[in-house]
Parts: sequence; C-alpha cells; structure tokens
Amino acid sequence: MLFICTDPSAPKYVAAEDNIVEWGAEMDSRGVTRHGNRLRPVEDATTVTVREGEVVVSDGPFAETKEWIAGYDIIDCTDLDEAIEVASKHPMARFGKIEIRPVWPLGE
Repeated sequence: MLFICTDPSAPKYVAAEDNIVEWGAEMDSRGVTRHGNRLRPVEDATTVTVREGEVVVSDGPFAETKEWIAGYDIIDCTDLDEAIEVASKHPMARFGKIEIRPVWPLGE
C-alpha cells in the first residue's frame, strides 16, 4: 500500500506538474494498480477508541502533526524494488511523501 502524505517542507504543489492521470494510466497498463483514492482533509477525520468498554469519539486525526495522509494506492508489485519504482513516479513523491507499507493479510 502506498500512503500518499503531505510534507510541509516539500516544494509547493503545482497543479500543472501533477501528472496523476498519466501515472494512473501507466500503472493500470502495467497491471500494478488495484485501487486508490484521495482522502478528505484531517479536519474531516473522526477518531474512535474504546477504553474500559466505553466508545470514545473525537474530531480530527489521532495525532497532532503538520503532515497527514492525503490518499492511498493499493498496488501489486513483485518486490520492494518495483514498489519503490512505482512510488517514485507518483506526482506526490515530488510534492509530498510516499510511504510504502506491505499489507499483512489477516490470518498470517
């Protein structure tokens, strides 16, 4: 899974340089893409915890940070090297950060 993250220290986002449509088309043609989408801003987040049997609901993200997860992509790559190559072509690699995290299927 690719977590698409903002990065306040990255170069300013330039919409004209955002080639997400081309990136998506290339990854689709390679059969790498499984699913992906943008996420609403952190202001729209709701955090749920259960403590001592009580459900606690709070507005906002679980952590106070200037960086936040802005989207995700589920990809299917043969190995980490291919996942790095795929992530490096994503436009947010230039304007933010891409975190690659293997999926750990339930039952393993």
